Amino acid sequence: MKSPDQSKSEDKFVNMVTATADVDLRLSDFHPRSQLKTPVHDIKKPRFPVIDYHNHLDSMEPDELLRIMDACGVEHAVNITMQTGQAGLDAMDRLHHAARDRFSSIGWMDWSDVTHKDFVSRTCDRLDAMVEHEACGIKFWKDFGLTVRGADGELVRIDDERFAPIFEKAAQLRLPVMFHTADPDAFFDPIDAENERYEELAAHPDWGFSTVPVKKRDLLEQRSRIFARHPATTFVGAHLAGSGEDLRYLHHLLDTYPNLSVDISARTPELGRQPYSARELFLKYPDRILFGTDLLPEISMYRLYYRFLETYDEYFEYPSHASRQGRWNICGISLPDDVLRKVYGDNALKLLRR
Repeated sequence: MKSPDQSKSEDKFVNMVTATADVDLRLSDFHPRSQLKTPVHDIKKPRFPVIDYHNHLDSMEPDELLRIMDACGVEHAVNITMQTGQAGLDAMDRLHHAARDRFSSIGWMDWSDVTHKDFVSRTCDRLDAMVEHEACGIKFWKDFGLTVRGADGELVRIDDERFAPIFEKAAQLRLPVMFHTADPDAFFDPIDAENERYEELAAHPDWGFSTVPVKKRDLLEQRSRIFARHPATTFVGAHLAGSGEDLRYLHHLLDTYPNLSVDISARTPELGRQPYSARELFLKYPDRILFGTDLLPEISMYRLYYRFLETYDEYFEYPSHASRQGRWNICGISLPDDVLRKVYGDNALKLLRR
């Protein structure tokens, strides 16, 4: 039998635990610390020189960019200007004049006059102007298929055959075409308790597309028809071609369209939580995957990318913007040297030399 003192002690312990469990903790204030004791490798610089093929650098000063790049072993950075017209050309010139051997630029697709009868010819002229200002590519953003509307008020389809001359012009100029089509799967789901990126979308509800009249897979299939129609055009699927949550589908895309490469920008959160499948992807397509970040250059950000690609470290934070993409951590995939060398720089060099 328990003594009175034992019973009182147990009751006190139960009450203390119950009281602790009843604390009202907001999810936004919950920042658990992992208790795992696992190896930590702090990769200061990458094993091979890096080309960051996907970033947006318009808002940063060249001197500051170069300081960070030098500290992190980034040999070259490709700026995707988000400006159009003369402002876009000026943004390209600013970086090229600062350090032509360290910066390249991808232009931004201008839809401002999409309802004009001469829109296609105007766009082809813009491509010529971009090349004159040393552009190394043209980017079609997610507004194409999601928000851009024609004169009839209907959404403009990605596979609209009227735009074929634009892609043929890009091939003629040997100008790679980058597509950012759709967004993560969670962005097309309701922002509710079942959405794995609820916190991010709750902070940015305008990022959600659950009410748009088109499904994500339909957008990707529209884009695939462009890849098929223009085999002489080089395409780059930004953010793992929008398929970070479905690497089997990404395998299908890469197997079907030899003119397609992909970048890994802002998708280590997806790759790192499926490290076995991610490593298989890199080993199968080492010539088709480009290093990119899509995050404002910071020393800590680049080093997290290197840790993911070069180590087998487990359960660590992924590089992200201030609003994290989901409540999970990632594991490294420790790529072999021959694959790292291609992903870090060689694959991008092939496109830049065009």
